[in-house]
Amino acid sequence: MTKTRIGLAIIATFLMLTGCASGNAPAIESPQLWMMPGAVHRPILFNDMRRQLSLQYLNDRYGMEQLKPTITPKMVVVHWTAIPTLQETFDAFNPEQLPGRRQDVVSAGALNVSSQYLVDRDGTIYQLLPETTMARHVIGLNHCAIGIENVGNGTNLPLTENQLESNIRIIRYLSSKYEIDYLIGHHEYIDFDGHYLWKEKDSGYRTEKTDPGPVFMQRLRSRVADLNLNGSPAG
Repeated sequence: MTKTRIGLAIIATFLMLTGCASGNAPAIESPQLWMMPGAVHRPILFNDMRRQLSLQYLNDRYGMEQLKPTITPKMVVVHWTAIPTLQETFDAFNPEQLPGRRQDVVSAGALNVSSQYLVDRDGTIYQLLPETTMARHVIGLNHCAIGIENVGNGTNLPLTENQLESNIRIIRYLSSKYEIDYLIGHHEYIDFDGHYLWKEKDSGYRTEKTDPGPVFMQRLRSRVADLNLNGSPAG
């Protein structure tokens, strides 16, 4: 191959990865750069609209003006979906904008909810976003929190042993890659109100959460105790 052809191939590869060939803003990084080993690559839609809504959320909710919707991971927040299947959960997260029925959170911005990780009931790990791309999953802390959503709930679809093992794998992987200080359940997020990591500007914007429950979090923390991660500052 001639030098000219090599140069053109390099340019074409760059354009493909950045999205510049179509004139659109970059979607997400090449998965080889951010994928967790063993996770299934299943990215949600991250087009220019979602990028702009993410930047607007960071600015409006947290007073953070950024050129890219990225985060500095300091904590992992564990959730359950309250949606019974993986496909239904993916379909709920995939659109850029919140559906109108989400009146509990739509007042705080049109950006749809999502998370970086989604764990199916058999323990299969799906990566929806790069870890350092902001996902809307926890009030006040999205700027520093990586989310793990687990398909299920606390009643007829309790979280499974396979999901517990997969959460452990994700947390150990993230702790080896970033300076993770906190591991919390979604139900504990409100304890960070007033903490140095808390950035939500609206004192009236809070929702009550019960996921994934103290029992699951106690079991999870006992299995990663050697990582010395902090829990709720109230605890």
